[in-house]
Amino acid sequence: MKMLINGERRDSVSGRIFPVHNPATGDVVGEAPLGGEEDVVSAIEAAGEAFSDWAAKSPRDRSKILFFAAGEVRRRNTDLAALLTAEQGKPIREAVDEINGFANILEYYHGLSAVPRGEFANLKGYGHATVRRRPLGICGAIIPWNMPAIIMGWKIGPALVAGNTVVLKPARTAPLTCTKLAEILGGAGLPPGVLNVVTGPGETVGREIARNPGVRKVSFTGEVETGRQVALDAAPALKRLTLELGGSDPMIVAGDADIGKAVEGVIRGRYYNCGQVCTAVKRLYVDESIADEFTRHLTARVEAIVVGNGMDRGVGMGPLNNRAGLDRVAGLVEDVRGRGEGEIVAGGQAPFGEQYDRGLFFLPTLITGVPHDSPLFAEEVFGPVLPVATFSGFDEALALANNSRYGLGASVWTRSADLIARATEELEAGIVWVNQHLKIPPEVPFGGTKESGIGRENGSRALEEYMEEQAVLVRL
Repeated sequence: MKMLINGERRDSVSGRIFPVHNPATGDVVGEAPLGGEEDVVSAIEAAGEAFSDWAAKSPRDRSKILFFAAGEVRRRNTDLAALLTAEQGKPIREAVDEINGFANILEYYHGLSAVPRGEFANLKGYGHATVRRRPLGICGAIIPWNMPAIIMGWKIGPALVAGNTVVLKPARTAPLTCTKLAEILGGAGLPPGVLNVVTGPGETVGREIARNPGVRKVSFTGEVETGRQVALDAAPALKRLTLELGGSDPMIVAGDADIGKAVEGVIRGRYYNCGQVCTAVKRLYVDESIADEFTRHLTARVEAIVVGNGMDRGVGMGPLNNRAGLDRVAGLVEDVRGRGEGEIVAGGQAPFGEQYDRGLFFLPTLITGVPHDSPLFAEEVFGPVLPVATFSGFDEALALANNSRYGLGASVWTRSADLIARATEELEAGIVWVNQHLKIPPEVPFGGTKESGIGRENGSRALEEYMEEQAVLVRL
C-alpha cells in the first residue's frame, strides 16, 4: 500500500516502510510507507493547489462525487470488510457494518448539500444583512485504529462537501482500509490533491499536521493526552479544533428496566469491537433490587461469547488491536486480582488453545465489587473488561455516573418517564441513550463534555465546523 498525495500513490521520502499485522494471527497483512514531516508538507502543498478549484464547485457537484463513491464502497463492502478485519481484528460482520456506515455518512452529506446554507435579514437602519459561509481551506484529520472507516467518514464527509481539502493521517496499526477508501473516492472523481493520505507515526506525521500553519483546522480522535498535545501544537496558528477524546461511559439500569433487553445492551455496548469503542459501556450501575438477577443473566451471556479470529464463522469477539492495549487490560485485571478488590465473575485472562497463541486475545471479563476509586471506574479502559456496581436510589446512580473527568456518552435503562427526564436533564454527557447504547447515526451531532473533547461531528452542524462565516451589510 502506498500513500496518496496529489492523486498519486507514493512511497515516503525516506523510502522506509512499516508492516501491518493481523492482531488475531500476528501475520503481516500489508505494508505502508513510514511518512515524515516532508511527506506531510508535500500533501499540504497538494491540498493547497487543489483548494481553489474544489471550493469553486457547487456543494451539489462536490457531493455527487461522495455519492458515487458510496455506491462503489457498498459494491465492494465484502472485500473492504475483509481488509478491515485483517488489520484491525473485529469480527467480519462488524467490519461489514462499519464499511456500510462509511457509505451512509457520504450519502448523508450528499443529501445535506441540497440544503441552502446562509442567513438573510433586512435590518432597519443597517440595510440588507447576509451571512455567507465559505470553506476554511486545508483541513487535517487524525484518526484512530478502532473504527477507522467510520471516523474517516465523520471527518472527510462534511469537510469535503463544505469545499475544503484534506490531509488525513490514519492510525499506524490500521492504515490500509483508509487508504483504499481514499483511492475509491479518487476513482469516483475526486480531483487530485483534494484528499491526501499520509501514513506514519503520530509523533512526526500527526504533529506536523497539527502545527503546520498551512492547515486551518484539525480534527482529532484519540486519547486525552494526545488531544492536549494536538491542541498545543495547533495553538500558535489559532487553528479550528475538533477533539473527540476518551470516554468512560456509564450505563444505569433502573429497578424497573427490562432485564433481558438491558443485558443484551451490555453485551453489545461493552464487548462490540472487543470493547475498543470510545462510547462503549465502561461503567455499569445496577439498581440493588435487581442486581443479583441481572448479574446472573449477564454472566451467562458474557461466558457464551465466542472469542476468535474475526474471519471465522460464529465469532462474537475478536482480539485487541495492539500489544500495548492487551498489556494494559491484562494489567488492570491483575491489579484487581492481586489486591483482592472485587470478584472476577467471568473471564479475567487470555483464552487457552493453539488458535490463540499468536493473537492478542483476552476473554470478555466481568468484575463485581470493585471500589469506586478503582482505575476500572476512573479511567477509560479500552478493552473487554467491565466493572459492575450497585446503587440504592436514582440520585446515587446519577452521582456515580457523573463522577468522572469524562463526559462522552451515557445510557439509562428504565420504563419510567420521570427517570428518563431526570437522566437526560442531569447526565453530564455529549450523547445520552435511553434503553439503547452505542448507536450514533450520521444525523446526530456527536462529541463530548469535560475532558472528552470539544466540538461536534456528524449532523448538519458539522458542516459549519468546516466553514468560515462572513457577515455582509448592504445599504443601497
